[in-house]
Amino acid sequence: MVYGAAILTAYRPRFGAEDVEVTDREASFNGFFAVETLSLRHRLFEGGWSQRFRRELFQRGDAVGVLPWDPVSDEVVLIEQFRVGAIRDNDSPWMLELVAGIVEMGESDALVAHREAEEEAGCRVNRLEPIATFYPSAGACSEQIRLFIGEATATRPGTVQGLESEHEDILVHQMPRDAALTMLDRNEINNGHTLIALQWLARHGDRLKAKWASASGV
Repeated sequence: MVYGAAILTAYRPRFGAEDVEVTDREASFNGFFAVETLSLRHRLFEGGWSQRFRRELFQRGDAVGVLPWDPVSDEVVLIEQFRVGAIRDNDSPWMLELVAGIVEMGESDALVAHREAEEEAGCRVNRLEPIATFYPSAGACSEQIRLFIGEATATRPGTVQGLESEHEDILVHQMPRDAALTMLDRNEINNGHTLIALQWLARHGDRLKAKWASASGV
């Protein structure tokens, strides 16, 4: 039986939050991150409800990512740092990324973007353009990431940044947008939030540059 259109041109979820029933939550682990075990069921496309089942849910809070970009020089700032999740990689667990940080209770996305740009990249960002909101791994993790392009000023390429208290050791890079996109094509940038931000900038960077110039009266 066919339940959806043959060709999807717009998307609206068939079900909502009210179509999930969580009957139990158990704290399975609480450390640098947390894990909950949920007992739940949900509605089915063919009618009725699923059997009750259990899922482990990784809780790490929401995050903000910002790609610092100088629209005048058309250069982006990327940071290089060690990532423990990539130690399985036979090549290297160091990654080239945009700036990102966890949103603490009561913080705005803009505050996090400005703070992390200074802490991780040693640069300031003026205007922020929201570009995407997404779940990087919704099958097992509740984290939502909100991405921005930040108008970069006072950049410090070649410096080492990061907070010693958080064991950060971050090398700052600055490069032309085209060079970063070439790295993307060569699969040298292998983390999702940076892929999304660079691809957005490739499609919409010229329009954003014109928008900011118009707002500044240039």
